[in-house]
Amino acid sequence: MGELANFFGLSFTALLPLVNPLGSSLVFLGLVGPAPPAVYRTLARRIAISTTLFLVAVELAGAAMLRFFGISLPVMQVSGGLVLAAMGWTLLNERDEEARGQSEVKAPLGSLEQKVFYPFTFPLTAGPGCVVVMVTLSAHASRGKLLPDIAAHAGIVLAVVLLSVCVYFCYRYAPAIAAKVSPQTAHGILRVMAFVLLCIGVQITWNGVQAMLLTVLKR
Repeated sequence: MGELANFFGLSFTALLPLVNPLGSSLVFLGLVGPAPPAVYRTLARRIAISTTLFLVAVELAGAAMLRFFGISLPVMQVSGGLVLAAMGWTLLNERDEEARGQSEVKAPLGSLEQKVFYPFTFPLTAGPGCVVVMVTLSAHASRGKLLPDIAAHAGIVLAVVLLSVCVYFCYRYAPAIAAKVSPQTAHGILRVMAFVLLCIGVQITWNGVQAMLLTVLKR
């Protein structure tokens, strides 16, 4: 139980600021736009399940998958960071709701469901930073001792499940969360979160560039 509790606490605290369910829900709201509550409920459930499966799969096979494709962690950081930065830039420069007018067409649920994994799950909810954390945690949890390893991996999976539950409720009630504040404030928050998303993408990219430069300098 000690290993389970230790790795649960470590995983939850490491992933929480990266997943950021409350902040990500506002970005999610900006991407989905006006839609019935049933659409948000369906998308939230699918994204929560997809996030759980994605992070658990990375935890179980992430390092092996990267080795199989010959991808280094720094390269993944640079590529994923650029994707996040591009999403943040797009949201930051999106036209205001007033400028769109009444001609805006609501996206049908079918087209939104096609985006459940990309970009709603990856990289919006669980981005490259989460992948790096999961691969690192998996390496720490695998130390060659059967029972402690099982407990450690179970703690990581439990943290992922709890975070996915938080994602579900935050995404499902994203319009209600935004409705608690005025439209101007919600608009400002969305712009701030878009800028934060841009900064996170740039930071992840820079971390990858630094790692690659250190590798070159050591040669």
